[in-house]
Amino acid sequence: MAGTDDEAVAAADEALYVLTAVLLTPAQFPSVLGDDYPEACATLDLAPRADGYGLVLGQDGEGARWTVVIDDVSLVAVAIASWDCGMEYELSPDERTVVTALPGWPLAVAVAAPGVPAPHDPDPEVGEGPALTPPDTSSWGPAQRRLGADEIALQWAVWREQIGDADLPSSERAETAEAAADDEENAPKSGHQGVRRVLAEARAYVDSPPPLGRVRSSFAPGDARMLRADGPGWSMVARTDDIAFVLLDEEPGEVLPVGRGPELPGLLAALDKMAVRPS
Repeated sequence: MAGTDDEAVAAADEALYVLTAVLLTPAQFPSVLGDDYPEACATLDLAPRADGYGLVLGQDGEGARWTVVIDDVSLVAVAIASWDCGMEYELSPDERTVVTALPGWPLAVAVAAPGVPAPHDPDPEVGEGPALTPPDTSSWGPAQRRLGADEIALQWAVWREQIGDADLPSSERAETAEAAADDEENAPKSGHQGVRRVLAEARAYVDSPPPLGRVRSSFAPGDARMLRADGPGWSMVARTDDIAFVLLDEEPGEVLPVGRGPELPGLLAALDKMAVRPS
């Protein structure tokens, strides 16, 4: 874990104007930072703590950007919930909860603190290392692909309305030990090769659990759950009572729908059982 440098923490804590905060936990983390929780933590040089972290993004009195990492996850969760409801909440972490203060911001922040200089990186001498910067999302790649999956999950109804059931390709045949041995014979002759690969890798997660956070389950209307799964070069968003959408690194900007068919419901149910969920 990145050491808590006293000078950096003191500089960030002296007068931190909090702009926003996010959770970094196995079930809820900025997916733009990685395909799973350990990868997202590694981006910030943090050990994947079981209970996770809260990331407080703000500016000091000189306008410098700082990310203060705290271990009081509940405090950040309450602050985020309050802000989402349009309520004011002053997020003031106790210094005893501060794990480290990192120069820069790992995420794009569109607002700035009033009455201080424009956001800028701290002096290297104070920050003790290069400042964090948001992942490059100007061109298609893993970060943009994961952001696209985030958007589909947030706007599921909008995306679903664009897809008619008659136009949906069916999910691929579920792999079994016997089918895997004769994959070429059993695999459908039609369908998208990349989607077939994603579904096969997602099925493999059921038998061999992937790194924490690669499969996440969150609330959805009714009795359904919203599922998010990621892997090397792909992201999948699905509702347990509906279809799935797949995004691939090798298919820039493409969103590939997958119909339920006879196999997808069982796969989604199995993934939901193993997925991490917000506490």
